Amino acid sequence: MLTAVCLLVVAGLPAGSSGAGAAGAGTLRVLQMNLCNSGRAGCYTGRAVPQAADVIAAELPDVVTLNEICRDDVVTLGRALRAVRAGGTTVSAFQAAGDRPSGGPTRCNNGEPYGIGLLARLDARDARPSVHRGTYPAQDLADPEERVWLCVRADGLHACTTHLANTSGQVALAQCGQLLGTVVPGVRGDAVGAPTVLGGDLNLRAGGMPDVRSCVPVGYRRIDDGGRQQILASSGVTICCRRSVDMRGATDHPALLATMIRSWPVPPPGRY
Repeated sequence: MLTAVCLLVVAGLPAGSSGAGAAGAGTLRVLQMNLCNSGRAGCYTGRAVPQAADVIAAELPDVVTLNEICRDDVVTLGRALRAVRAGGTTVSAFQAAGDRPSGGPTRCNNGEPYGIGLLARLDARDARPSVHRGTYPAQDLADPEERVWLCVRADGLHACTTHLANTSGQVALAQCGQLLGTVVPGVRGDAVGAPTVLGGDLNLRAGGMPDVRSCVPVGYRRIDDGGRQQILASSGVTICCRRSVDMRGATDHPALLATMIRSWPVPPPGRY
């Protein structure tokens, strides 16, 4: 019933109400994708980035969160988002996963750093966006890849992504708790006018052991793809609709699209 009501509300919104920097009520579309594009994993096809660009063109997201990508993939998909979401500013960011044996970044087969990325379309009023990134203190020492997080902070929106440990549920749970309990509040600071949205492959399931819901703060909204990809939002929005998007065999995960109804007031530029 909630989904049906939300669909009616979204359908009744005026044209152009979608946008990460729009004041007042509106919609926000968040697209999460795990592209398996390192070239090292069995799920690699070489077709994931072109397919992701096609999905961006079809779905017109405001925020795109990306896992298992190479650094230049962010550049390519940033161009795709700018091409279909004219106006405002498109912010792109990348964070390489660490490689414990070498002390440097984990690398794709093509030599580029491998990790996570984030794209966000901001209105011009969302001046001076800042990028925040880091490595989790909790890591599975049996896994050479060190897991990381990435956030963009702006006046009208805070967006984050991550790809948590896949070799230990307890480590993934500790990383989730660190991100939502410490990192996100630290990035937001005293900016009460804009909530946080998070998309990522958390390698945790609702109803799993451990259960992803045990690290989600009270008041957050959460949806998933029926598996380990999650999209969460802090207070100020309602996640009304979710949909898995077929990636046509280009990667081993569907894309996950969430439509959110925004109800928070956007503060004046510079008022963090």
